[in-house]
Amino acid sequence: MSVSKVYFTDMRCRIGDSLLNKLDRLILKAGIEGIDFKRKYVAIKIHFGEPGNLAFLRPNFAKTVADRIRGLGGMPFLTDCNTLYVGRRNNALVHLDAAFENGYSPLSTGCQNIIADGLKGTDDVDVPVAGGVYCKTAKIGRAIMDADIVMSLNHFKGHECTGFGGAIKNLGMGSGSRAGKMVMHNDGKPEVDQAACAGCKVCTKYCNQNAISFGDTKKAQIDQNLCVGCGRCIGACNYHAIANHNESSPIALNCKMAEYCKAVLDGRPHFHISVVNQVSPYCDCHGESDAAIVPDIGIFAGFDPVALDKACIDAVNAAPAITTSILSDRERTHHDHFTDIHPSTDWRSQISHAEKIGLGTGTYELITVK
Repeated sequence: MSVSKVYFTDMRCRIGDSLLNKLDRLILKAGIEGIDFKRKYVAIKIHFGEPGNLAFLRPNFAKTVADRIRGLGGMPFLTDCNTLYVGRRNNALVHLDAAFENGYSPLSTGCQNIIADGLKGTDDVDVPVAGGVYCKTAKIGRAIMDADIVMSLNHFKGHECTGFGGAIKNLGMGSGSRAGKMVMHNDGKPEVDQAACAGCKVCTKYCNQNAISFGDTKKAQIDQNLCVGCGRCIGACNYHAIANHNESSPIALNCKMAEYCKAVLDGRPHFHISVVNQVSPYCDCHGESDAAIVPDIGIFAGFDPVALDKACIDAVNAAPAITTSILSDRERTHHDHFTDIHPSTDWRSQISHAEKIGLGTGTYELITVK
C-alpha cells in the first residue's frame, strides 16, 4: 500500500514566533509551492461557523493561507455552501452575515467570501463520481467547481453523524449544494426513545422540515416521510432520546460524503490543512460549542485528504481526554474518543471507502516541522 506524507507542527510558539508563522512554514514544507497558482482561481473551502459557536477556526488562519496563495500568484476566495437545516447559514444572505459576524471579511482575511451554491442553495453542477458506488454524480456548488484549484482548511472535531469531521467532510458534505446534502443524508432517519424523551421541544428548533411533532403523550415523534436525516435533532437532544438505529445509515452517509469529496477534487490540483484545536464533540454547525475533548494538538497539512484525516484521528485518540468534557459523561469502553462520544457512528467507514474509491490512503508518514 502506498504511503502519503503528512506534515505536522505543534501549538508551541517561542517568544518572537507565532502559530501563524508556523502555519506558513508548514504549508511551504509540505510542498504547496509545487502547485502552479499563477492567475488561477483558488477555492479555499472553509466552515465560517454558526453564530454562537466559538470552536470554528479563527479568520487569522485563513488570512495566512490566502496571503501565501496570493504571494504565489493565485486568486483565492473563501467559500462554503448553504446548509440543509434551519440556522443562520441556509441562504447566501444570512450565511454571509454569519461569516461577517464571526470575523470573516475581506478586511480580516484579505479575500472575498463566496457562497458556492448561490442565493438559495440551488446553483449547483452535476459532477461525475469516478468509481462511485452510492453516487454516480454529485451536486456540487458551482463556484467551487468553477475554481482551478481547491484547498481545504479544516477545523478537526467530532461529529454526531459521521464520527469526526475533517478534510473529507469539509469538502464532501460542505461542497454539496442543498440538494446534494439531501442526497447524502436521506438514508439515515433518526427515531425517538419515548421513555427517554423529556418533552422539552428543543429538537423542533433544529428541524427545518417540520418533521417533529408532540402528541397527547407530549413526547417527540418524527414523521419519517418528512425527515431528511440531517441528524441535527440528535445533537440537539440533551437527554440522548434521539438516535439513528439503522447501523447501515451512518456508513452510507460516510461513503457518500467520501464520493462527493472525490467529485470535488478529481482532475484539479488540491491541498489540505487541518487545525486540531478546540476539538469539540459536535459539528461547528451547531449554534453552541461544547468543551474540547482533548488538549490542543497542532496543525497538519498535505496533498492527501484521507491520510490527513487519519493522522488527525490518530493524534486525537492518542491524546489524554479532558475530564471536564463530554468524555467524562460517556462509558469509555471503545478505546476510541470518537466512538465513545457517538457510539452509533462508524468513522472507519469514511476512511475505508475513501481508500476503496481511490481518494487517498489512510497509511501515512508523519513529518514534524518546527
